[in-house]
Amino acid sequence: MNTLNQTNTISLKQLREQFPKYIEAINNGQSFTVVKRSKPIFQINPITDEGQWTTIIDFTEINENGVLADDVLKALS
Repeated sequence: MNTLNQTNTISLKQLREQFPKYIEAINNGQSFTVVKRSKPIFQINPITDEGQWTTIIDFTEINENGVLADDVLKALS
């Protein structure tokens, strides 16, 4: 397996093929620009302040496998 690109620019194909390795790198503070056909399409950055996230509802309390988004939207209608 190839090592992570030192320039922090990776192709979409690289991300797909080595996803677990890039997730680990992101968890260790690295950021990446993802390109497709040499054009940047998005960036992946680690979360810098987890304290800003608030759990609104944990759907696994309703069903251990979660809840379908369609069912949630129907309930809100």
